[in-house]
Amino acid sequence: MSFRRGVVRQSKFRHVFAQVWKSEHCIDDVRVSRVTWDSPLCTVNPKFIAVIVEAGGGGAFLVVPIGKSGRIDQSCPTVCGHAAPVLDIQWSPHDDNIIASASEDCTVKVIWQIPDGGLASPMTEAVVTLEGHSKRVGILAWHPSALNILLTAGCDNVICVWNVGTGELVYQLSEAHPDLIYSVSWNKDGSAVCTVCKDKALRVIDPRRGTVLKVKEKVHEGTRPMRALFLSDGKILTTGFSRMSERQLALWDTKDLSEPMAVQEMDTSNGVLLPFYDPDTNMVYLCGKGDCTIRYFEVTDESPYVHFLSLYSSKEPQRGAGFLSKRGVDVNKCEIARFYKLHERKVEPISMTVPRKSDLFQVDLYPDTAGSEAALQADEWIAGQDAPPLLVSLSGGYTAPPSKHRDPLRSKPQLTSQDSGTGAASPSAASALPARETEEEPPQPRADELLTELLAEMKALRAVVLAQSQRIELLERQLARIED
Repeated sequence: MSFRRGVVRQSKFRHVFAQVWKSEHCIDDVRVSRVTWDSPLCTVNPKFIAVIVEAGGGGAFLVVPIGKSGRIDQSCPTVCGHAAPVLDIQWSPHDDNIIASASEDCTVKVIWQIPDGGLASPMTEAVVTLEGHSKRVGILAWHPSALNILLTAGCDNVICVWNVGTGELVYQLSEAHPDLIYSVSWNKDGSAVCTVCKDKALRVIDPRRGTVLKVKEKVHEGTRPMRALFLSDGKILTTGFSRMSERQLALWDTKDLSEPMAVQEMDTSNGVLLPFYDPDTNMVYLCGKGDCTIRYFEVTDESPYVHFLSLYSSKEPQRGAGFLSKRGVDVNKCEIARFYKLHERKVEPISMTVPRKSDLFQVDLYPDTAGSEAALQADEWIAGQDAPPLLVSLSGGYTAPPSKHRDPLRSKPQLTSQDSGTGAASPSAASALPARETEEEPPQPRADELLTELLAEMKALRAVVLAQSQRIELLERQLARIED
């Protein structure tokens, strides 16, 4: 009997494994919110973890330093300025001390100024309050490369784009969606957004012109909520349900939305799939609400395009999850992603790691990633300019550049007055918000000789690995011919 050995797809992420942190590094006694809105309920950056929590008489979220562990005291101060439950929170990609929150009270609070050491007392006032929605606001999305541009979407089926530096509503899309908006995602340079709606349609929209560029009806046949993400190459990944209530993952080419490039069906669970995307590795992680698993996939240019890698499984279901930006991972341990899984009353870190024996910096795992400096000012983007995020190297770990606007941000924030009907804040709010640094940082001293030696050793090791890989591939082909 002839037997042909299957060809194993070559990928450096084939053996990525999830590693749960020890219980002493978890955060305990966190009263995670019970709101039924399908948001992750958590957002993480290299400095802080923020979790939407239960609060009586309004809405609140907890903010603690990322190194925090152990029990959270019931008297721990929270950000509690909303009059109704908080539905979504998002850290600014351009300042790790700034966070926006959206609530059932129809407002967006921008910007909470979080001190570096965390909150010493409850925070009840925001620098800017944005009022432009007539119903609850459940979606926040910061522009990836333009400073102080924030997109919001509410249950009034309206998308608003704000310049939070001035508190102005700069664009409003009120006719594009006939029903509830499930998710919004910016593309790489922030020139377009993709949305999915309760009418089951995927839309690609130019927010500055207010025009719908592409529409695909019924991207998923099921009636349960969907999600959509722009990938770095311009493709769109969606999650949803089939007509038979099977959970699905689909990949779409924006040049031709007539048919999906790939579709994967997973199971019949009811939990909405929350996708998290890493543009540096082109990996997608799926966390289902109420699930005990996290699935991860690699997206490539080769058919079948979406490749299942593995899954992490635990005994306890997740209420939500926070995804740490690449600037915060531990490059010395080959950690390529980190989740903060929300339990009933606990936050549990989970590291995604590529097994490597070398202690050297792994260049192939850590290409330059999006840094905290904005590529554009808000008015430049409003005027029509586009630019991808500015990249930084993670070699040696990421260190945030010194910022000259820290002192005024640490002063007590003041609630700005609102102009009726326009949602515009007073111009004084702009002075409290960060301006992009234009001066170049002085070069840091480097150990040139040590660096040259390490680079030479790394190149030599990579050459050895490549030669061995080619030899293994040759031997596998010879074995296949013999077996035939």
